[in-house]
Amino acid sequence: MPEEKYVAVVTQPDAVMQTGEAAFFDVDNTLMKGASLFHVARKMHQRGAFTLTQAAGFAWKQFKFVARGENMDDVHAVRDSALTLAAGITVDDIKALGEEVYDEMIASRIWPGTKALAQQHLRVGRRVWLVTATPIEVATVISTRLSLTGALGTVGEVADGMYTGRLVGDILHGSAKAVAVRELADAEGLDLKRCWAYSDSYNDIPLLTLVGHPVAINPDSRLRRHARDHNWPVYDFRSGRRAATLGLKMATVGGAIYGLWRGFARIRGPRI
Repeated sequence: MPEEKYVAVVTQPDAVMQTGEAAFFDVDNTLMKGASLFHVARKMHQRGAFTLTQAAGFAWKQFKFVARGENMDDVHAVRDSALTLAAGITVDDIKALGEEVYDEMIASRIWPGTKALAQQHLRVGRRVWLVTATPIEVATVISTRLSLTGALGTVGEVADGMYTGRLVGDILHGSAKAVAVRELADAEGLDLKRCWAYSDSYNDIPLLTLVGHPVAINPDSRLRRHARDHNWPVYDFRSGRRAATLGLKMATVGGAIYGLWRGFARIRGPRI
């Protein structure tokens, strides 16, 4: 039996939706500020899962992600590091960690404008799916907390209730998102020409061009140009975009430095 390349988890099974239409939302920098996987790594560090040096590496990748958008080398580096660190952790622990990460780190970073768009789709009876490279366990928590239809995310291999450090299929990113959404549309009877997709990243062009209503949210420079050239709607919820972007960069750096300093202080212990 072939391995699944993605998992679609329904989080609102009893919702009554009109047939044929749905909206698909990327998560990182589209639904929330920054990268959700970074916050998972941060929580794992708080639990002592990895070293201060590894934490610094995650913080630097988060800064670059916020500052310039997705870079495939960084995406794969974070993926590989996270898989290595997750090996031997139980599924129940990751689910509990996802709940903590949402409450402590993600909820306050949700873009109100993107959340409002998702809620508008729900109000008129459209399904709303998250489509993200984030682990499916974390994506499911986000979808559940926002009362969305469900989530598609990256799947880690599990054996005897614990993660092995390998993926089922590949990371749900770039063209893989389009493949997953097309398969979901076939299973759900969706007409993709009547569907919407939202992303911040040029890497999600395959997904955006798959639907009849592509929308750029907080776009990186390449996606902004592509959206302008193809007359796609653009929503930028980073008010006073240049000032806010600079402020977000500085806040990210400052937060990373502060977090690393606190971690170093705990390692050194009190002075005598």
